[in-house]
Amino acid sequence: MLAGPRLNWDTVGIDAVIFDWGGTLTPWHTIDAAELWSAVCAPHFPPDKATATAAALYSAESALWRAAFAEHRSSTMSTLFERAGVTATDAFLASYLEAWQPHTFTDPDAAELLGFLRSSGIKVGVLSNTMWPRSWHEDVFRRDGVLDLIDGAVYSSEIDWTKPHPEAFAAAMAAIGVTDPGRCVFVGDRPFDDVHGAKSAGMRAVLIPNSDVPPFTAATPDAIISRLADLGPLIESWAACQQRS
Repeated sequence: MLAGPRLNWDTVGIDAVIFDWGGTLTPWHTIDAAELWSAVCAPHFPPDKATATAAALYSAESALWRAAFAEHRSSTMSTLFERAGVTATDAFLASYLEAWQPHTFTDPDAAELLGFLRSSGIKVGVLSNTMWPRSWHEDVFRRDGVLDLIDGAVYSSEIDWTKPHPEAFAAAMAAIGVTDPGRCVFVGDRPFDDVHGAKSAGMRAVLIPNSDVPPFTAATPDAIISRLADLGPLIESWAACQQRS
């Protein structure tokens, strides 16, 4: 995938690439959250109770995501269940994760790309707006054989803020041990959260667009790619241009 003249990576000007998770390291999936909660609740409650519980969970989740968008405040699954008035048993959580599993598989191009970055001396990070705990995300990456290719990750469920708040990007940099945002590249699928957030934090930003994510015209990415595999050649092209200058 990544071939061409040998580059002096010490002069590339990139210390780290930080990735969004859903829609970036995992291909974008359109998910009907109301239907998903209905499917999760059905085996665990009588029909009327299942319908009401699914509606409460969907309402609570929607409200928390609206708050994240408007105020950039983070939340957790525990907060969601408390707000919905639901006690999440181990069996219930297992059903939830099973329902989500088809939507979590890592992009097949990710392992080669992450390996290329790390072999080039570029650190790999993850910054995700999520209510999930770290362990759930790490289980996904471990299942797909890429956990050991990630130098550090920040999940908004662990901090006070979500993207695009600059503190979220600062936390991601700290997690991988870099200090200069100008030497970081952020890759994501959301013009507001990812591109606007990264650019406001002083990073370069690469957009992987999809039709379901709303535009944000005030955010101009440094590059647009159609698939994750295009990132390696893009970074090589940046490196070659910098060496010629």
